[in-house]
Amino acid sequence: MSERIAIIGDGAMGTVCAMLLASKGHAVTIWGAFRENIEAMARTRTNEKFLPGYSIPESIRLTHREDEVFAEATFVVSAVPCQHLRSAWSRLKEYVPRRVPVCSVSKGIENETLLRPTQIIRDVVGDCRTAALSGPCIANELARCLPAGVVAACEDDTLARHIQELFSTDWFRVYRKTDLLGVELAAATKNVVALAAGIIDGLRVGDNCKAALLTRGLVEITRLGVGLGAEKETFSGLAGMGDLVTTCISPHGRNRSAGELFGKGKKLDEVLASTASVIEGIPTTRSVMQLARNHDIEMPITQAVHDVVFDGKDPIVAITELMTRSLKAE
Repeated sequence: MSERIAIIGDGAMGTVCAMLLASKGHAVTIWGAFRENIEAMARTRTNEKFLPGYSIPESIRLTHREDEVFAEATFVVSAVPCQHLRSAWSRLKEYVPRRVPVCSVSKGIENETLLRPTQIIRDVVGDCRTAALSGPCIANELARCLPAGVVAACEDDTLARHIQELFSTDWFRVYRKTDLLGVELAAATKNVVALAAGIIDGLRVGDNCKAALLTRGLVEITRLGVGLGAEKETFSGLAGMGDLVTTCISPHGRNRSAGELFGKGKKLDEVLASTASVIEGIPTTRSVMQLARNHDIEMPITQAVHDVVFDGKDPIVAITELMTRSLKAE
């Protein structure tokens, strides 16, 4: 059955979700916070700023008006970068239809509150049904309809099943889980490890080092997740291991690419200026470190990334300190 879907956010992921859902016959509207970008997209039927090279179907409606985006909407996809979620949804809250489910594809943890994306939406809007869709899903590959697998997470399995059916195609496979906490934590923390992976690439210290980093990074983010109440198995699944591998090896990964610049000696302001896109792993590193401190959870890789990114520590020194920590069982 065809639905009317509102996509909140005109970045790469919001655009590719709109394209996928429109291809299945749903009526889709994209809302963007900046009028000039939405008008350029409507004029050229492309998203040259965030997803260049792909046509936006004429059937997809584009608007910057808060009072238009939710017209008769039966489902909402939230695709706003995590640190901007609160301001975007604050603009939209009075127009949000009650009881219409919201599926977040954002990845991160808000700095000031340490809330996850679905928690931020509920904090702003009030009581609403929320879920998350996450996993290894680089927008550039999805725009080409290359095979991918993700997971829909919701404490309400009925809504997770609905998202499965809504998004699944013959090239995009959706699994489901009820561990919303774990899926959102995995989505956020893997970006911190991706920064570390990029630093290794920038230093050219080898594949052995990168393999060890990914393995121990997964241990570290699993430790945090379990400590906060998530299911351990989530971190070995698509939202955890799957997304971690893709983010750490893909040349399209913003966080890995940013880490590579740090590895080559660039400083924070230079890295932030290198792209128009949001590098979610940078602010998320602050949030993850605070969560680790609050819950007394050891996260040496995250600490090393924090030291390089925010304190200007030499990446070689950071790696040496990691390698010379006291020896222990795996």
